[in-house]
Amino acid sequence: MASTYDFDLIVIGSGPAGEKGAAQAAYFGKKTAIIERAPRVGGAGVNTGTVPSKTLRETALYFSNLRQRGLYGIDYSIKENISIEDFMYRKTHVVNNEWDLIYQNIERHNIELIFGHASFLDAHTIQVEREGALEKYTAEYFLIAAGSLPNRPDNFPIDDHLVYDSDSVLNMDRIPKNLTVIGGGIIGCEYATIFAALGIPVTLVESKPRLLPFVDAEIAERLQKYLADLGMTVMLNETYDRIEKGDAAAIVHLKSGKKFTSEKVLVAAGRYGNTKKLGLEKLKITPDAKGHLAVNLQFQTSVPNIYAAGDVIGFPSLASTSMEQARVAMCHAFKLEYKKQVSPFIPLAVYSIPEISYAGLTEEALKEKKIPYCVGRAMFELNARGQIIGDLNGMVKLLFSPSNQKLLGVHIIGEGASELIHLGLFVLSQGLTIDYFIQSVFNFPTLSEAYKYASYDGLGNLQKMKQGSA
Repeated sequence: MASTYDFDLIVIGSGPAGEKGAAQAAYFGKKTAIIERAPRVGGAGVNTGTVPSKTLRETALYFSNLRQRGLYGIDYSIKENISIEDFMYRKTHVVNNEWDLIYQNIERHNIELIFGHASFLDAHTIQVEREGALEKYTAEYFLIAAGSLPNRPDNFPIDDHLVYDSDSVLNMDRIPKNLTVIGGGIIGCEYATIFAALGIPVTLVESKPRLLPFVDAEIAERLQKYLADLGMTVMLNETYDRIEKGDAAAIVHLKSGKKFTSEKVLVAAGRYGNTKKLGLEKLKITPDAKGHLAVNLQFQTSVPNIYAAGDVIGFPSLASTSMEQARVAMCHAFKLEYKKQVSPFIPLAVYSIPEISYAGLTEEALKEKKIPYCVGRAMFELNARGQIIGDLNGMVKLLFSPSNQKLLGVHIIGEGASELIHLGLFVLSQGLTIDYFIQSVFNFPTLSEAYKYASYDGLGNLQKMKQGSA
């Protein structure tokens, strides 16, 4: 029986969630379209967020020789006469390649790509505005994957010249002589360390008593120490008051009365779901104050045939989880016995310098939940590979149950943390104990071997704990 709709599925947005959700449905023979309002595919993940910022991180490490800091007595310094074009060149190259890969994936799955601004007319109809014309399309199901936008609070005079947000910073006209970053979350820490690695004096202002409050406190403290070693000024418990702009610099005023001059300012005040102007009021779907949509475990909104995934539904707002959310949503919509849930164990990474990654519970969460735990640590400075590559500040930290040694949390700071986390993630997801690491054979020399020695350290601490309670 022929469908009464133009498409089985229409996806709004071509970022990580939109692309993968569309491909999931199309792979199983569903007639699918993607509506993208930007001139290029990829969403923030490719154009302004994940891919560009992580590429700039690698570029900063290359130009600064920072990775060689611990080798052969070499100090690090920025290469002379680096221009903004030099700094952005690799980012542009990588983004171009990502565009090509997304277009190829869309074409391979026979997905129709429509550029324009989409808004709902009813639960099965959208209107697309492009080049001044209006077109209507119908679908049995919709996936809202419109991503997010930087929060631009009214009290911040963001002009994309002296004061930037996390998107416009990629269009900076020159590498500044100094930089102030307001906000000590993921975006703030990542960009602050990127510029600090280039040898640029950076001041990081955070209103909370610590950086990255969702990260294990010990890991956050190690990061803060490393930032001090980079020459960064970290100002905690300090609240932004106002910015006084001049012709070539800005004066940043804090509510404590402190003030300082900065050539450029980056405001990292979080991101809001990109749900305005989608016509959601016609469906009686109401985003929350941050533009996020409420969904159930299958990522359905309050209108059953309309799903949402990615940044538009809020935390964790990661490219990795966004892809999986969209796949689960489409499998549910089309009753595909393929993928029924997003794994309850997800890795989180902060691509600061050094990297941070974790999975499972933090020490603070275990204390709050009154769950007994024991800790094992392994330092990269005592690891042969750590010595070889010059990472003397990294650490693997394991949290496990004293009663049965079941792994409860993995926390890593240092080179390759975002890669190393996956071994711990596997053990967590399978409900295994730290004995898995002890019984395993690791290549030598590798940073992964730190899992084994963190486990040995944990068993030693467990023995001391038992002796102390005897």
